[in-house]
Amino acid sequence: MVQKAKILLVDDRPENLLALEAILSALDQTLVRASSGEEALKALLTDDFAVILLDVQMPGMDGFETAAHIKRRERTRDIPIIFLTAINHGPHHTFRGYAAGAVDYISKPFDPWVLRAKVSVFVDLYTKNCQLREQAALLRLQLDGSPNGSESKEAAGLLAELSARLAAVEEQAEALTKQLGEEAADASVVATAAHLERKLTGLRRALDALEPGAGGTAPVLPAQT
Repeated sequence: MVQKAKILLVDDRPENLLALEAILSALDQTLVRASSGEEALKALLTDDFAVILLDVQMPGMDGFETAAHIKRRERTRDIPIIFLTAINHGPHHTFRGYAAGAVDYISKPFDPWVLRAKVSVFVDLYTKNCQLREQAALLRLQLDGSPNGSESKEAAGLLAELSARLAAVEEQAEALTKQLGEEAADASVVATAAHLERKLTGLRRALDALEPGAGGTAPVLPAQT
């Protein structure tokens, strides 16, 4: 049974958190509330999250400051952040959001379907990442434990299958990047594609390290997406 991904919702207004829960409940994942930046940082100390939805306008520690703390921590710096804001201050304000490490910047009121679809992308990537890490660890144990036996051959076959699956995703990501280069895509889409490309590169390197004869210890795949 695949473990549910955790999604962190950060907003100082309870009604906004309730609205986000209503929108994202259809994804059937674990939704975690935080009513402040400080509370969000505390939650990130112990739990792993697939994506963070972070309100910009909050009393005390605002969204930009919260994001800066998240990106400074090694444990959390790769978690994708989607900024939500009720005020649109123009391109400069949006640029500040991306500079703080956001993969997307959405102004309220937003389309619930669009928000749910964007969050779903990061949840799927996180889930596949976790599955690949678990399978890679098992494969490494099999390859190291029985280098000449039937289990080793089976592990090598599974490794080849994983590599082929990853190659298919890489091909789709490459086509998306090429399409974005030919079209006038908005900054949020470009940032999302770049984030996906970085994660796929990390997964490919880790998977290549599992190949027989690669040497060294089992690689540590990124825990976040």
